[in-house]
Amino acid sequence: MGQQGDFLQVLRERGYAVDDLRATIHGNGLSGHSAKADLTIGTTVFAMKYREGVLVAGDRRATAGNVVMYDRTDKVLELDRFSVLAIAGVPATAFEMARILEHSFKYYRRSQLQDLSFDGKLRALSTLLKNNAPAALAGTGTVAPIFAGYDQLEGCGKIFFYDILGAEFEAVEYAVSGSGSPTIRGILFYMNRWGSGPVAGLDEEEALTFVLRLMTSAAEFDSATGGVDAHAQLYPIVKRISAEGVRTIPAERLKTLFSEKVLNHV
Repeated sequence: MGQQGDFLQVLRERGYAVDDLRATIHGNGLSGHSAKADLTIGTTVFAMKYREGVLVAGDRRATAGNVVMYDRTDKVLELDRFSVLAIAGVPATAFEMARILEHSFKYYRRSQLQDLSFDGKLRALSTLLKNNAPAALAGTGTVAPIFAGYDQLEGCGKIFFYDILGAEFEAVEYAVSGSGSPTIRGILFYMNRWGSGPVAGLDEEEALTFVLRLMTSAAEFDSATGGVDAHAQLYPIVKRISAEGVRTIPAERLKTLFSEKVLNHV
């Protein structure tokens, strides 16, 4: 009663920290910095299609304001043998969502003797995000995830990204979330539009090299993105999704590619 203005104004009058939320979001991702509360935030993640499937990558850094809280965070979480969740946002909320989804998918598989459909998995994540809306709008539980998986019925890898209220959007070629997303999205757009060819045409070695270059570029311009720390043996978490299922790319392979194709490449 007596409330006027747009939807955001109504939220402000009801006590939601809308302005704090705006300050933490860039594009469809999170900046890692809050105007009033230094929550622990995880960034940067992205997924892209390549010749043999989908690659999903995440840096290792978690920040609270301008403080690096942890440099060994795993932001690309395997939900079942054909799907992963890449998280940008508040890790406590995101990790709980991943645990719920993992157990839900496992329960369905054991009780129904078949995997949950790809669409069913999308709806499950959307429901969790919608239920988390009050915390997201209050600025204490914001999560902007990327869901990637292999659709067994259609025989192809797919990528979806979500807003904080659970709306889902299918990415044709790639999706990016987190504070490093402007840099990575810009490079991907340029490569697909004016590069030597679409990123989807890269073979696995070329795609992995490109992933390392993208993460290094993001870290160059964004302090909340960990990038690659060769001295500490810290490399992005990268998972491959194909008809064979989800497979983690070994750190040793990333180390070799980084040394030969990124660090010493002219």
